[in-house]
Amino acid sequence: MNKLGLIAGGGGLPVEIAQHCERSGRPLFVIRLKGFAGTGLSPYAGAEVGLAEIGKCMKALKRAGCRSICLAGNVARPDFTSLVPDLRGLMLLPKVIASARKGDDALLRVLVDEFEKEGFAVEGAHDVMEDLSLPAGLLGRHAPGDEDMADARHALRVARAIGALDVGQASVVANGLVLAVEAQEGTDALLARVADLPGHLRGRPGAGVGVLAKAPKPIQETRVDLPTIGLATVQGVARAGLAGIAGEAGRLLVLDREATIALADELGVFILGVEPDPS
Repeated sequence: MNKLGLIAGGGGLPVEIAQHCERSGRPLFVIRLKGFAGTGLSPYAGAEVGLAEIGKCMKALKRAGCRSICLAGNVARPDFTSLVPDLRGLMLLPKVIASARKGDDALLRVLVDEFEKEGFAVEGAHDVMEDLSLPAGLLGRHAPGDEDMADARHALRVARAIGALDVGQASVVANGLVLAVEAQEGTDALLARVADLPGHLRGRPGAGVGVLAKAPKPIQETRVDLPTIGLATVQGVARAGLAGIAGEAGRLLVLDREATIALADELGVFILGVEPDPS
């Protein structure tokens, strides 16, 4: 089992991957990105690295004997003028800035390519930890009705459409009406906006109407930045008066799975995995 270099941003995903490696006996070295990685990663061997310290990051990974890397966790788009790059980062910065103008996916592809040039295999979080992915069918005891299914299908179409423009990964549809789409604010803020909409446009907690759908961008590098859901997503869906969550099977990550399913069951929220659109 080769050693994994986990390049960790914020949120629960990097911690879940680190714990999985610990349980499975896979050797691990954690690159904690300054200003993003949480304290839950501090018990693991690793190094703290600035966002533009590309050379330092690669040297640390090679010294640790890592042959594969996994990029996981939330990293907000930086103010490029405030970055403090090392020499490798300085050389890469013009390409990074140029790709950033084309969208988040183009930016991530530049970073992935740079690590592959150095001989690292890039693994997706779902490759490292296979049971992270949403399966086809239902998770939990609640099932969508016919209107919910129609909303789920429409919301997924909208999510794919905005993804094709590199806008975001999520949309909310209720009774066939698009209530919101995700941009840079993230899913939690999206759901908070929906919760502030007039009540007749959606349901209410315990009597939900409408669906949050999340899908990867059609142009996306699926080894990084797959959409995720977790406890906060379920809570946000319930507060917004929605009936459930839909995603593409195998292309959406479910964090803290057992607790997330239990909370969805408690709050009356369905979680549905649908087969990806072959087109």
